[in-house]
Amino acid sequence: MFVVLLRFSKNKSQASDFMEAHNRWIKCGFDDQVFLMVGSLQPGLGGSILVHGESREVLENRVNQDPFVIEKVVTAEILEIDPKRTDQRLDFLLAN
Repeated sequence: MFVVLLRFSKNKSQASDFMEAHNRWIKCGFDDQVFLMVGSLQPGLGGSILVHGESREVLENRVNQDPFVIEKVVTAEILEIDPKRTDQRLDFLLAN
């Protein structure tokens, strides 16, 4: 599983110009059933995505297609997590 951090860059002021395309990109991640959660980094630092069921290489390609990344509104960092123990509700994370 992965955590993707999308931290605002110096081009943060352009976020509204690309928000619609960014939201379509997020919807695609949910439609493909690889995004589990999307949320804001507080206070106003950017966003985060919890990802499961995709290889790092495929995820890197996906992240590089985010309009916010393309337009340098954010910088992306991908953190890979190898779950060892979970609450029972998250046992599906241990399957891969």
